Amino acid sequence: MSNIMNGHELADGIKGRVAEDVTALREHGIDVGLGLLLVGSNPASRQYFRATLRACEKTGIKAFEFNVREDASLNEILNIVHDVNRDERIHGLLPLFPLPARINARRVVNEILPEKDVDGLGSVSVGRLAADESMFQIFREGAYDRLYNGYRMSSVHGFLPCTPFGVIRLIEHYNVPIKGAHVVVIGKSIAVGKPLSLMLLAKEATVTTCHRETRDLAFQTKQADIICSATGRPGLLTGDMIKNGAVVVDIGIKMLDDGSITGDVDFASVSRRASLVTPVPGGVGPVTIAMLLKNTVRSAQRTEFMKSPLTTGG
Repeated sequence: MSNIMNGHELADGIKGRVAEDVTALREHGIDVGLGLLLVGSNPASRQYFRATLRACEKTGIKAFEFNVREDASLNEILNIVHDVNRDERIHGLLPLFPLPARINARRVVNEILPEKDVDGLGSVSVGRLAADESMFQIFREGAYDRLYNGYRMSSVHGFLPCTPFGVIRLIEHYNVPIKGAHVVVIGKSIAVGKPLSLMLLAKEATVTTCHRETRDLAFQTKQADIICSATGRPGLLTGDMIKNGAVVVDIGIKMLDDGSITGDVDFASVSRRASLVTPVPGGVGPVTIAMLLKNTVRSAQRTEFMKSPLTTGG
């Protein structure tokens, strides 16, 4: 179908540039390392874990695997985080969510050093995003790159959350105008909904954020030029809830009992009315992983820059 937004094409391009950066760093004696922390055996988490490992192998990033049993204590998990914080071989740490319900996930994320919070979900990273201190990353990539090659590189900005950052890049990859568009974001999580709404506002969209207490969701979505749904509720968005020609980005993910994966969107009915729609899987997911690897390389570049700021040419 011609109206499918395939995330693999964009992700492959990002990973190709990541591989080039990894090679360049290796020529200077620097191996890029990413830590992956998996607690328990959640099927969706394990699938994302395996996909990230494959992407690391493809780009030359060294993966450090931390597989922790389901009944591990919070203290055991935090000890791993602290060890990673001290390990100069590891430039970023990704905890795989969801963590077991008894574990305070925010406590775990906030223990990661901001400079290693490559998934951009710690309070420092989210706060810098909300304060517009790291928002410049969603604009001109060339200018962003030069910060890592010039003497004025900032050491205070944070990493952007990978999934919403990937959504912005995917929308732009398909030349969908964001400025002035009415965008409905369904979901207000700190991982996707909130930061995505902030990024879209920075891009000068008119943003409506909906959630479980929104009255008459269909009324809101029928007015939208772009709809981004991130709830994990299969079939939440159907074709009769969108206007003709809308762009629909399905960020939700749910693993069914038969092992298959579905999103929030009833793809069959929505694809008949949408001008563009993402599949699940194969839409936002690959781009999210690519952005994670990109952030990890940025961390390695920045770490090396801060060690030798006077030797980095611009």
